[in-house]
Amino acid sequence: MHATETTNQNAFMRYLFTILLASLVISSFSQKKKNTEDKRFIGLDTAFARILKEWHAPGFAVAVVEKNHIVYAKGFGYRDYESKIPVTPNTLFAIGSCTKAFTASLIGMLVKDGKLDYDKPVRDYLPELKFYNNEMNDRITLRDMMCHRTGLPRHDLSWYLFTTSSRDSLLQRIQYMEPSAGLREKWQYNNFMFFAQGMVAEKITGRKWEDNIRERIFQPLGMSSSIFSVDDMKKSIDAALGYQAKDDSIIKKMDYYHIDAMGPAGSINSSVNDMSKWVITWINNGKFDGKEIIPTGHRTEAISSQMIIAGALPDKENPDIYFANYGFGWMLSSYRGHYRVEHGGNINGFSANTSFFPSDSIGIIVLCNQNGSAVPSIVRNLLADRMLKLKYQDWQSDVKKKFEKQKKENEDAKKTAIKTDKPKTKTSHEWKDYEGLYGNKAYGIFDVQLQRDSLFAFAGNHTWWLKHNQYDIFDAFDKDPKEGIDTSDNSIPIQFQMNANGDLTSFDIGLEPTLKPISFTKSPKAKAISIDSLQKYVGDYELSSIILKISIKNNKTLTLFVPGQPEYELVPVDKNKFSIKSLTGFTVQFNVNDKNEITELLSIQPNGTFKAKRKK
Repeated sequence: MHATETTNQNAFMRYLFTILLASLVISSFSQKKKNTEDKRFIGLDTAFARILKEWHAPGFAVAVVEKNHIVYAKGFGYRDYESKIPVTPNTLFAIGSCTKAFTASLIGMLVKDGKLDYDKPVRDYLPELKFYNNEMNDRITLRDMMCHRTGLPRHDLSWYLFTTSSRDSLLQRIQYMEPSAGLREKWQYNNFMFFAQGMVAEKITGRKWEDNIRERIFQPLGMSSSIFSVDDMKKSIDAALGYQAKDDSIIKKMDYYHIDAMGPAGSINSSVNDMSKWVITWINNGKFDGKEIIPTGHRTEAISSQMIIAGALPDKENPDIYFANYGFGWMLSSYRGHYRVEHGGNINGFSANTSFFPSDSIGIIVLCNQNGSAVPSIVRNLLADRMLKLKYQDWQSDVKKKFEKQKKENEDAKKTAIKTDKPKTKTSHEWKDYEGLYGNKAYGIFDVQLQRDSLFAFAGNHTWWLKHNQYDIFDAFDKDPKEGIDTSDNSIPIQFQMNANGDLTSFDIGLEPTLKPISFTKSPKAKAISIDSLQKYVGDYELSSIILKISIKNNKTLTLFVPGQPEYELVPVDKNKFSIKSLTGFTVQFNVNDKNEITELLSIQPNGTFKAKRKK
């Protein structure tokens, strides 16, 4: 063997040894990595893919925290279903009512600062907030509002249908909202009461609710991605679009819903990574990185039972899940032997759930871009069972089975429902007479219009088609701006009312299930009329020796003056016909002779019609 051959052979052996050593190191490292992988999360990809498929959900993100750390954070499915852009742990979702714990915590901070007291009447701090009666005005406290025991039902269609950007406007509506129970008599979820807490904070601090939350919670926790409006969502490079499961099977995109004015009750948009910091703070007695964010006293009150939601007794299927109480912006229950604190959230196209187990130092956040979705609760329970080392339960199959059962029961109920309508009956008036503005101070104004051969009611961004049912009763069907009218959807009956003169004066509609139908009073739409045309009505009219004066005020408004009464503004509603703006059911009709000259005035009132001759 030549020396060069021996040298080459030795070099080759050294090279081979190096390769083998590197392979062993890589293999050892891979094995070590595999051995240290958290076994609690093995197989979740398959389970979550099944959930997405069976619920026809576009996507969701989930994070799990343990003590001070995020131990799992991942996105599944798509934030943009059409473009197939995946969800990440940093994807923004609307968290809906998970916002409430933030607002309640802000109140807790102000209590610690000595600026508020949970148990003093809330109007001591916000006199502009008025309730339906004096007892409510004198006795309702912040604590009552924070745990939903004011006696007020939801009245949600007030803010949902009659949208506004003005918080002052929303606050004014509360005094006209009828309660459905006595103060502290029962638990009734109410978004307006959390909105009002935000208004209290704004009054005390002199700063917007958003600024308070950003400076006192978001910034100290490093929740740098979290925002407050859908306009900001649209600008984000990683924000989810909202969807619904149409007919329980077709994934359909939904528009973002602007709820900025109701912000303190549900307008925060966040990611599971940001929300993890929030949950870590709750798990660690209100502290984050050793610094107190949520006052310890508030944290204790917030996750303690303040009001019973329901008995929630154990059942045969789930004997280890029971009791349902409410704290301050948190729902409390016993979950398979563990104390659970959680809150859900829903707004158009999005569903969310934030939960933690204070005794176990574990938290779970699930954010989903599907409307009214079961996904967050299913995912939460599957993860909770793994983290708490509980016996496996197929929550996906359990919830799906209950969903299908309820769906069938609803379909059967529709089939067996006894029809009470009388389709051959007619309305009391020509359809044109139903046109007008119908208002309620607790809600807003419906604009009823006749378009071609159909009546429509417009409220904010919503349009309802009024399908005649019987007599003066119509069924209101929601008109989707993209898909039109689906008469298979549930409708709301509207019943028009008239006075003794036969004039249509209002309609009743069931917008709050716990109360009788709510009345909306009709006011005619003002018709454009020139100042020159108004001039012909000016003059004195004699009624039983009383002189009624018709004049023009500020060179634009026709007015009626009756001795001993305030001046009344007249609103043109038809040819030679005016309504009295401040009086419901009162109109003024001017009659003309064959020369088209005004000869008399008819004062049409609920108690009769009175004729006044024009004085020359």
